[in-house]
Amino acid sequence: MSNSLDELYQTIKSRQENPPIDSYTAKLFAAGDVEIAKKVGEEAMEVIVASYKESDERLASECADLIYHLLVLLASRNVEWRAVERELEKRKK
Repeated sequence: MSNSLDELYQTIKSRQENPPIDSYTAKLFAAGDVEIAKKVGEEAMEVIVASYKESDERLASECADLIYHLLVLLASRNVEWRAVERELEKRKK
C-alpha cells in the first residue's frame, strides 16, 4: 500500500476509535454501514460521470473521494486494507 493510503486508513481508524465532535469521518461511522455503503455508491457514480463528462483533475478528485469512502467502509467492517492488497496480489498473473 502506498504510504498515503496507509496513513489515510490509519487516520480513519483513529477517528473511528476516538471520534472528534466535528469530524466528517466520525459522522459517517455514526450513521452506520448502510449509509457508508450508500455513500460509496454515490461516489462511484460521480467517478463514472466524471470519466466521460469532466476534466482529468475532476476525475482524480472523484476517485480520491471514492477511495476515501471505500476505506471508511472497510474500517467500519473491521477489514484491514491489507486484506484488499492480499486479494490484489493473488490476482497478479
